[in-house]
Amino acid sequence: MARRGPSTRELYRQAVETYVAAGGDESVQQVITAVHSLNKKLDQWYARQLADLDLTAGEWGVIAALAKAGDALTPSQLADLTSIAPSSMTHRLDKLSERGLVRRTPDATNRTRVLVGLTDDGWQLFSSAIQGSNVVESDVLQDLTNGERQELARLLETVISRLDDIET
Repeated sequence: MARRGPSTRELYRQAVETYVAAGGDESVQQVITAVHSLNKKLDQWYARQLADLDLTAGEWGVIAALAKAGDALTPSQLADLTSIAPSSMTHRLDKLSERGLVRRTPDATNRTRVLVGLTDDGWQLFSSAIQGSNVVESDVLQDLTNGERQELARLLETVISRLDDIET
């Protein structure tokens, strides 16, 4: 089957050349463009995965936030964690609750508050999605040894720690 256009690697090289021609530092552009290209390709795969799971990105954000929290959260906390308006969170929680993925329970310490947690089905969906993603992510990293993966992770963590120093 004939390829439709330039490969991801060719697009990466063209982008780096363009950024360098415009005055960008080559070593910086190589790293940033590689990270961006990786992120873009993985985001495309994740979007297809979410469609297969019949979830929106926003609904996935709620499920992932609850899984990472490891405990029930208030709708306001979820809205903050996912950077959406509380009214939008209510709609998302309604849909996820209807599907049996989250449950709302009254807060035992504050009767005016509701806590939201994952149901067993919600956790199972999260776990299944992560396992499916891990297959693709492992394929992406298959040419690196475990030591190289650890070194790459260490280097990226160093870069990530600088993000808080950059004004937005």
